[in-house]
Amino acid sequence: MKIFRRSVAGLLTTVALVTSLTACVTNSETGNPEGWQVVKPAANPQVQALVPADIKQRGYLTMGTNPPFAPMEFKSDTGEIIGVDVDLARAAAAVMGLELKVQEQDFNLILPSISGNTLDFGATGMTDNEERQKSYDFVDYLSAGVQWTAQTGHEVDPNNACGLTVAVQKGTVSETDDVAPKSEACVAAGQPPIKVLSYELSDQAATAVVLGRADAASMDSPVTAFAIARADGRLQPVGEMFDAADYGWPVKKGSDLAPALQAALQHLIDTGDYQKILKPWGIDQGLKEKATVNGN
Repeated sequence: MKIFRRSVAGLLTTVALVTSLTACVTNSETGNPEGWQVVKPAANPQVQALVPADIKQRGYLTMGTNPPFAPMEFKSDTGEIIGVDVDLARAAAAVMGLELKVQEQDFNLILPSISGNTLDFGATGMTDNEERQKSYDFVDYLSAGVQWTAQTGHEVDPNNACGLTVAVQKGTVSETDDVAPKSEACVAAGQPPIKVLSYELSDQAATAVVLGRADAASMDSPVTAFAIARADGRLQPVGEMFDAADYGWPVKKGSDLAPALQAALQHLIDTGDYQKILKPWGIDQGLKEKATVNGN
């Protein structure tokens, strides 16, 4: 699996269309999306019984996250960290009878902070992979991959994109592991290469598609879903999500917190709160029917 949390400067902070002579995508975000609501379920006694004693005694969980990586986590115009990861983790904490304390951290420091006992877990669009599983357990909560988008009504085949212009965010897997190899294959087959438009932010890549500067954009599936949800019907997914891997909540290897988080997540899935949390963010692919630890 080559899908992993992007570590570039920033991802989509919003996709809101502005109507003028042309429609464009901006990165101004005022807060949670339309239809969003607080989901804070009641504590479940069976799940509470699984919470480690020290955490239960203090009454809260500490969660590390690294905005911006919308819609998973980013800052509103008031500076509050919001997004899917925050909403889902807060609901899971409520099921466990706990409050959630969110701590912003550098992405590369989240795992060491868990090891150093300054964080209980992370929720930051981090991919569960074999290398990370050597030192941490992951409670998997969403399957994410690469998903292409194009203007509504414009059919594009991600597997037959020779000669097309494709927008990406600079330095992401979409650029290096998706579009670049496909372009090389086009040239090897005697076809024209894919013209790559590489942007600092993924909202700029989405804008390029809306304005017709690019035929399509390749982005992480949650990012694409968020763009489409904000695009007022002007963007559509094309092709299927591919190269999927799980986003997971990392905890210390062998920690008793993993089964507690797993049970809390399963409760959210069973009650429908999980789906209720994801829907306003435009995420309808990669949803879990069963909460797993390390994919099992």
